[in-house]
Amino acid sequence: MAGVTFDNVAKRFNGVSVIEGLDLDIEDHEFMVLVGPSGCGKSTALRMIAGLEEISGGRVLIGNRVVNDLQPKDRDVAMVFQNYALYPHMSVRENIEFGLKIRKTPREEMRRKVDEAAQTLGIATLLERKPKQLSGGQRQRVAVARAIVRDPKVFLFDEPLSNLDAKLRVQMRAEITRLQQRLGTTCVYVTHDQIEAMTMGHRISVMKEGRIQQVGTPLEVYDRPANVFVAQFIGTPPMNFFDATVNGDRLEAASFSLPLPYALPHGQKLRAGIRPEHLTRGNAPVQTVVELVEPIGHEAVVHTRAGNDLLVATYDVHRMPRTGDTIELQLQTEKLHLFDAATELRVG
Repeated sequence: MAGVTFDNVAKRFNGVSVIEGLDLDIEDHEFMVLVGPSGCGKSTALRMIAGLEEISGGRVLIGNRVVNDLQPKDRDVAMVFQNYALYPHMSVRENIEFGLKIRKTPREEMRRKVDEAAQTLGIATLLERKPKQLSGGQRQRVAVARAIVRDPKVFLFDEPLSNLDAKLRVQMRAEITRLQQRLGTTCVYVTHDQIEAMTMGHRISVMKEGRIQQVGTPLEVYDRPANVFVAQFIGTPPMNFFDATVNGDRLEAASFSLPLPYALPHGQKLRAGIRPEHLTRGNAPVQTVVELVEPIGHEAVVHTRAGNDLLVATYDVHRMPRTGDTIELQLQTEKLHLFDAATELRVG
């Protein structure tokens, strides 16, 4: 097994920069998630590890070996694609053992590996079926089994759950996590779904426009986002934001005033953020009018307005207000996230 390193990596298509100056160390045995919106370069980065995209600059290393010029088959990685990429004319067993046949693996060893992987993933009874006879979740398990049997140094996952329904996504998310814990293989997992990133990754790397915005454990990124983009992208419902100015020991917004949680220069312009779960109790009341209530089972997402500022809070579904109510939201000022208005970088 091995770690993966991006060393000042760049990727350009016809002179257009997609990734510039990508630096990232993924440790051996680590489950690293690359997360970001569509077009941020995360899948391109993954494909450069696999050798499916040429590297325009810098180096990619697997272990201590530079792989820039190695063919995909020589990199000892296994990739699970979004569309499963199964051969429709082959049985499940034949699909799983395809890579082993290319490597000229002995027949008995090949059968043993396929049977073990199928048992692990709960598809042992499906080995003689064709892909068209399988559900989406079953096809995804076949794709994962095909990767497992190769015993690669690195697993690469490119949005593997995006074609599954919500219930299956949760189930497969847990299965892939358990599988990585059992095998201990280094995993690089690409997704645009921040819930997948938060629940699966040992660390997550948040990307925007081909650049890494922040790398850390899920809780580090959630509790101390490095900039406005990360703060907006990570968290459901998303973080609330409002413009504010430092006035002594107060934070002055357009429609309300709050105690400043820590000292900052007088007059500094800020983008202030607070998560919905930190808006229901505290020491700084703000008068708001309820515009929309969304019950989602265990809680309600309440959209309110304070002047021109929109604030979303979460409530116990049995104590939720009604549209049109005037309510007093309590902001936990110690939970405020403050960012410089000009640079959008975290302050304090």
